[in-house]
Amino acid sequence: MLGQWHIGKVQNPILENSNDFPLVFAVQEIFGYKTHSCRKALCIAGYILSCGALLLLFYWKPEWDVWANCIRCSLEEADVVLLRTTDEFRIYSRKNVSWISVSALIKSRSDYPATAEEDSVFSKAIMKPSLQVKSIQVQKIRYVWNIYAKQFQKVGALEDHHTCSAIHAKFGSGLTCNEQNVRRVICGPNTIDVPVIPIWKLLIKEVLNPFYVFQLFSVCLWFAEDYMEYATAIIVMSLLSIFLTVYDLRQQVVPCIFSSYHRGIYVAQILHYMSPTGFQELESHHLVPGDMLVLKEGKTLLPCDAILISGQCIVNESMLTGESIPVTKTHLPQADNFKPWRMHCAEDYKKHVLFCGTEVMQTKADDRGVVKAVVLRTGFSTAKGDLVRSILYPKPMNFKLYRDALRFLMCLIAFAAIGMIYTVCVFAINGEEAGEVVKKALDVITIAVPPALPAALTTGIIYTQRRLKKKGIFCISPQRINMCGQLNLICFDKTGTLTEDGLDLWGLLPSERNCFQDIHSFSSDCSLPWGPVFRAMVVCHSLIVWEGKIQGDPLDVKMFEATNWVKLALLFLINKRCLRELPAHTRSRGMTDCLAQEFALKGVIIIHQFPFSSALQRMSVIAQEIDGEQQVFTKGAPEIIAILCRPETVPSNFESKLLLYTAKGFRVIGLACKSLQPGKQSTNLTREEVESDLTFLGLLIMENRLKRETRPVLEELSAARIRSVMVTGDNIQTAVTVAKNAGMISPTNRVILVEANKIPGSFSASLTWKPLEESKSEDYGSLTERRIRLALGSGQYHFAMCGKSYQIVAQHFRPLLPKLLLNGTVFARMSPGQKSSLVEEFQKLDAEEECDFQALKVAHAGISLSEQEASVASPFTSRTSSIACVPELIREGRAALVTSFCMFKYMALYSTIQYLGVLLLYWQLNSFGNYQFLFQDLAITTVIGVTMSFTGAYPKLVPYRPPSQLISPPLLLSVVLNILFSLSMQIFGFVVVQEQPWYSKSDIHRYVPFLGLWVTQNSPSGTGLNHTIDHYENTTVWLLSTINCLIVALVFSKGKPFRQPIYTNYMFILVLIGQLGICLFLVFADIDDLYSRMDVSIVPRWGKLLSMSSRIFLLLLLLQEAVIENRPLWLLLKKTFRYHSKSHYKRLQRALEQDSAWPPLNETFFSDSVAISVEGNMGGHSNPTFDSSEDAL
Repeated sequence: MLGQWHIGKVQNPILENSNDFPLVFAVQEIFGYKTHSCRKALCIAGYILSCGALLLLFYWKPEWDVWANCIRCSLEEADVVLLRTTDEFRIYSRKNVSWISVSALIKSRSDYPATAEEDSVFSKAIMKPSLQVKSIQVQKIRYVWNIYAKQFQKVGALEDHHTCSAIHAKFGSGLTCNEQNVRRVICGPNTIDVPVIPIWKLLIKEVLNPFYVFQLFSVCLWFAEDYMEYATAIIVMSLLSIFLTVYDLRQQVVPCIFSSYHRGIYVAQILHYMSPTGFQELESHHLVPGDMLVLKEGKTLLPCDAILISGQCIVNESMLTGESIPVTKTHLPQADNFKPWRMHCAEDYKKHVLFCGTEVMQTKADDRGVVKAVVLRTGFSTAKGDLVRSILYPKPMNFKLYRDALRFLMCLIAFAAIGMIYTVCVFAINGEEAGEVVKKALDVITIAVPPALPAALTTGIIYTQRRLKKKGIFCISPQRINMCGQLNLICFDKTGTLTEDGLDLWGLLPSERNCFQDIHSFSSDCSLPWGPVFRAMVVCHSLIVWEGKIQGDPLDVKMFEATNWVKLALLFLINKRCLRELPAHTRSRGMTDCLAQEFALKGVIIIHQFPFSSALQRMSVIAQEIDGEQQVFTKGAPEIIAILCRPETVPSNFESKLLLYTAKGFRVIGLACKSLQPGKQSTNLTREEVESDLTFLGLLIMENRLKRETRPVLEELSAARIRSVMVTGDNIQTAVTVAKNAGMISPTNRVILVEANKIPGSFSASLTWKPLEESKSEDYGSLTERRIRLALGSGQYHFAMCGKSYQIVAQHFRPLLPKLLLNGTVFARMSPGQKSSLVEEFQKLDAEEECDFQALKVAHAGISLSEQEASVASPFTSRTSSIACVPELIREGRAALVTSFCMFKYMALYSTIQYLGVLLLYWQLNSFGNYQFLFQDLAITTVIGVTMSFTGAYPKLVPYRPPSQLISPPLLLSVVLNILFSLSMQIFGFVVVQEQPWYSKSDIHRYVPFLGLWVTQNSPSGTGLNHTIDHYENTTVWLLSTINCLIVALVFSKGKPFRQPIYTNYMFILVLIGQLGICLFLVFADIDDLYSRMDVSIVPRWGKLLSMSSRIFLLLLLLQEAVIENRPLWLLLKKTFRYHSKSHYKRLQRALEQDSAWPPLNETFFSDSVAISVEGNMGGHSNPTFDSSEDAL
């Protein structure tokens, strides 16, 4: 268990990441509180007196709600718990403690616990004498209070402390009815129930968002001022924005969840063992951890996670892994030791676990007669439940744009507060009524803070999402589109991503009597002779015959097809059932007899299989020739196979030959065999006994070609200064060669191999840097050494390391890890957990990245190239299975990010322009009329907000990224200059119109152009604000501010280099022309009804004001292009003032550029003697990927 218990505060983290398929959930701290009656009564009074405002505040801040209503106490006494994430967001959530009664199930203490329950959390959670269980539910997972350990523990899963023998002994005979009932009540049903939230509930939830609450306040105020048209428009826009977002997510996420949910859970009927009544057919939602179930023959969808304890299964795990490759599952060994079963099985424990939602394709019983499994996890605790929860509770995004947007809004609110004070002073001094003063003061807030901002930003993202959908890229997390515009590092898998899915068998390099023989080419018609190598290729695989087809790993399929047994001896493969499973037209009697006679002495039967292990990097089978002896055949990573073989059977030039072929980019597989001693029972042999003292047979050489899109895409990314990294499970030399062929590593750059090893008999480790070069002559070697030093001096080098070295570095040399990642390009032999860890470490260097499958949910923007069900865990899914989607996503992300900046700046400037105009008119107790507001808000701003986002992405990726923060000198300068010019433009018009000889405060002169005279129109009797709207100042300021909005929209509509030129957005250009035409029409027209409704009057001699507007537009355009968007100028200013980026990545890069001793080529460091010159906060990151437990809270 993790953490210690303290009074009032327990820092026991909830580790929500799955141990089987790593997904990312927040680690949380838990605090205990007890409801206080007096405090609760005071809070209820506050709710009533504040008309619900305090309740709304507590909804936004649940920690304030707990602090106000409760007092701190121990977790044991708590009826409310407060959870806080330990990441940078520090998000609080409140959970009420609930009680589960089991008194009806337990009549007396002697009834419970039974044998299986003595040391389980179920018995330790039942309080005496009330027979109740204290529980909380966090992100669909239930936790119960362990009264002995004094902490909350997860239920819905079998405890990890059980040994292999204990699982067989305690659960092999099933649970009693009493045990099942108690566990069923405490754990809940075995379902992954994702209720469809009604649209109206989602709308209410969105409306309670702080910004939408502000919109609701604005709408209510506008209705009070009879400004109903725009209020209605804002309501419609907001509802449309929310509906589109909700609809899009429901269309893409929910069907995917529910299709698998209904197929995998409701329809499953399994044979269930219940002591002492025996087997019983039971619906899957009744299952509990510890139940024993029997798997029947035929296709079955697993309703839970289960440990296989007898027999063997072949399953399809594409729902979780994305790869439709049959996986062999073997039963858990009955090892008699004190190690927990996971530790005993090490990283191979998954080979004994059947995961929820996966399809059991075949079952094979052992001598005990049936295939049995013990339920390991149920409901949302399963691997599939984790996948669903990763969608329901995605990782929060820490994006600078959204943080800066909130800060900018706070500035606007402060700006509005100043305007409110000014408004109150002006109207109070002039003797206006208190109600009118309050309304006008509140109106200033709705003007200064644009209520339509969320809808405008959402609209831009939706347009981008639709463009991506047309290109075959689907998104379930629209907010991550903007993050794609900041990507500067991409992590690629190799096989199936950079290279073709299939492998071509290039050749076989056999070995006999400690020497390699002539290479055998499979392209020739000459077939392999019958012998150990031939038999190894025939039987050492995990292929199955399913529905008349051979299915399995593509490598195994290619290897088996090369033997030509696909045509000749399929009926003798694997086991006797293969003949029954073939289609009728392929198994005629004559064919069977012919094959039996031809291959009677050459048939091979697979007796036992040790499946491939990514940790061991090999697989083995025990096979027997017909009328022959039993033999072991092993294949795997050549360097591993060579270690397992007897030294006298391994050729002396093994390493040079391996280097020769891997350097050419081939995938090399080692083959070995040995004969078993007669009389030994093969099923009783351990894997260590089987895979020892082998005879080396040779190397199988396979070619994995690059996809035709790979090199052009990587070259495009490199030209855009977007770094590419390869993360693969293949051999490191093969990965380096593929990286060179793909263009990740330039021919002039050097590769440095980083090797880390644990020192035997010690807790320390060693770390060595050495150049990864092919064997050359001595003269060439000295030249190579000089070239390497030259490359290192210029920083043109790349690190390559394997997964084992990466893990040792992360554990023993953590301060060096950021240095290695800075130039790390190839990471080979990486396990899925190590891939996730690597992505997290890159993120800590301020590198935004994409990656593949199990790291998809960890990355800022993961792309799945698979259409399998597991792809729902990734934010993006591409219909095309090539990396050509990556530049498209980055282009659209950059365009979306720039559009968001443009929209935010425009909306802020539009509200500021309107705010300045209103405050200017308030000086004369004047203001804009309702239709004037409506024209600016609806006809100008709303239409511009909708059409500005139509501009598409620029087709070329430039070698720099768009800015990621609003609080930056160029953007602030742009906003400040536009505010100053807008203010000067309105003050100029305000003053100029008052200096005209025809100006009068009391009379409105309407100029008749064709008569050349003014007609006097007396203003209505009375005083007050509503009688002075149609003044010259009002008309002048309103028209100038409206034209100023058009100028700002055009100036801020940035095109190249991230978006297409503005003239390609035909709709936006037509809208601007139409709006400008309407403004000019209002200037020169003389239509009484129109002027009366719009509260404007004709102002003579507008030429001077229009000329000034034109000059300001040209000046703003010039400043925008010559100063604001002048990248070389800002770079020069940075260099002049010696400004350096404060990101970890840049700081570390500068430190290494000044370190002449880095990298320490051909040197070895030890973990207890490393001296680090880089600041500790750069490398001292905690990472729970390597060692985590999810049982404690």
